[in-house]
Amino acid sequence: MKKFLLILGILFLGNISMAQDTVLTGGVEFDWVNMSQIQRDETIGTYQQILFGENKEQNYKRKDFRSKYETYLKDENFRYNYVLMKNNVTKTSDAELCAFYHKNLLYMYAIKYNNTPEHVYYYNGLGTLRYVDEMSDNYPNYPYFSKQYRSNGKLAGAIYFVSKDLQYVYKPNGDFKGVWYRDKMFDSKANLILTRTNW
Repeated sequence: MKKFLLILGILFLGNISMAQDTVLTGGVEFDWVNMSQIQRDETIGTYQQILFGENKEQNYKRKDFRSKYETYLKDENFRYNYVLMKNNVTKTSDAELCAFYHKNLLYMYAIKYNNTPEHVYYYNGLGTLRYVDEMSDNYPNYPYFSKQYRSNGKLAGAIYFVSKDLQYVYKPNGDFKGVWYRDKMFDSKANLILTRTNW
């Protein structure tokens, strides 16, 4: 009887401890793997509707895109920015910088200016614009979404950010690509398809 009460007490305290951990750590609940396929499909459809609505055509006309981003088509300071990033500088007084490398070669970099934080501009190594991220009006407050456009105005993809831990990713045609939860991406069937190190 004493053993039974001792085990019951340990289980009870364990449950209290786990409940406290849940409350203290907070965060977004993610149960993608255990959801039914119907629930996953409904979730995918909900965020797809927010990002694309009934109109899957999200592209700019090339002329309109280039007119809108005329002052960002070329990074006039690309040599200076290149030197900064090669020296691991990620922040200046007016912008945040992010470099992308392949085999130690900087092939692309991103700039988010402090005066326009709802846009991120991606340039190749010679300072020519390659992509632009456009964030929704409520950025940086969650939830928000982002759409990435190529320099010709064509949509490259869209992401719905539920939180820092949880993002739903869609292809330019509106098809679901996957859901990131922290460092793992799952497809619509809950199969692990990618991992990342920069989460």
